[in-house]
Amino acid sequence: MSITFPQLKTIKKFGLLSSLYVSQFLPLGFFDQALPVFMREQGFSLESIGFVYLLGLPWMIKFLWSPWIDRYSLSRRGHYRFWILLAQSLSACVVAGLAFVDIRQNFGIGLIGFALVCFLAATQDIATDALAVGSLHPKQRGFGNGIQNASNYLGAILGGGVLLILINQLGWTKSLLVLSILLALPLFPVFFYKEHAKLKADDTTTGFRPFFHFFRRSGNRTWLLVVSLLSLSPSMASGMFKPLLVDAGLSLQDIGLLSGIVGYSSGMVGALLGGVLLHRLGHMRALIIFSTIQAISLIGFLIPAIGIVNLPVLYAVSSTFNFASGMSATALFTIMMDRSDLSTAGSDYTLQSAMRTTVALLASALGGFIASALGFLPFFAGCVIISLICVAASARLLNPKFL
Repeated sequence: MSITFPQLKTIKKFGLLSSLYVSQFLPLGFFDQALPVFMREQGFSLESIGFVYLLGLPWMIKFLWSPWIDRYSLSRRGHYRFWILLAQSLSACVVAGLAFVDIRQNFGIGLIGFALVCFLAATQDIATDALAVGSLHPKQRGFGNGIQNASNYLGAILGGGVLLILINQLGWTKSLLVLSILLALPLFPVFFYKEHAKLKADDTTTGFRPFFHFFRRSGNRTWLLVVSLLSLSPSMASGMFKPLLVDAGLSLQDIGLLSGIVGYSSGMVGALLGGVLLHRLGHMRALIIFSTIQAISLIGFLIPAIGIVNLPVLYAVSSTFNFASGMSATALFTIMMDRSDLSTAGSDYTLQSAMRTTVALLASALGGFIASALGFLPFFAGCVIISLICVAASARLLNPKFL
């Protein structure tokens, strides 16, 4: 199958992808950070707030409909462009509608609307990842994924911390209308984007066949194991970091600034630096080096766990971990692109991404039970040890010469 790719100027191409990755993390940042706090202030029970975190389910199972995104389109002006425009415009409309829903009186309607937005964001992610795989030259993928990861952090900052401030200042309705406008902004560059190439699967790769083809390709099953190993311990540790800070007596404002603004900003810098270094180090070697730094950075979590609560120190701990995580994720995403076949890019990349998300969510949930049983200090010490073991095992699996 002969595939040609649209010729875009580098800055324009990165700008387009950046706007899309920011926009897809806007609702995720809102649901993960701003909405639970708002609901608690409105008197919602913890059980009701717990339902909010189920909104991440579409990101775990999005691989189920990714083959259809690869295969079908109702537009001749760009295969993945059609799906991005559809998902993005519907997301903006649904959020605009939710702005006028009183979730205190209509929690069920609000939850359904939020679930639809998450489904649309996950669908947009499938198409955007596939577009990125096709439009980025292999030598551009390192820096391209650095921009992607940094954009994700920026979207989380805007949708989480910034929107929470807006809700406090402007109220629910005006704040969600602002979110709707932010979601609509990327529609303009996407609309004028000319996807000359038909970046879509052929007739032989429909249904779930792309997944079978992915598993049959050399090294892919080992690679999925590596993705799981490298996602395990950092997810457990980061999931318990905020509860540790609450128990340490920090205010919600301090925690939001520490992890949501300063921490994510450091992650953005790490993601961009990781993208720059990837080409020099090589993708696999960079992944192991960055993951080792990330594992070592977990040692910082032991500081508040032993009772040292000093804000400048905690800022350093959060910044170091997020900086290392940004570099590690950039390397991981780049290799995920390398492992994706061009004709089924949406399915291949989404399968790997879903594996990472599933392990991360399960590890975060498991971390709560382990920390409750052992206490924070043994828990975080264990996370450091497990993370180092997982990095060593991953290095061995990828290339025995690493060890």
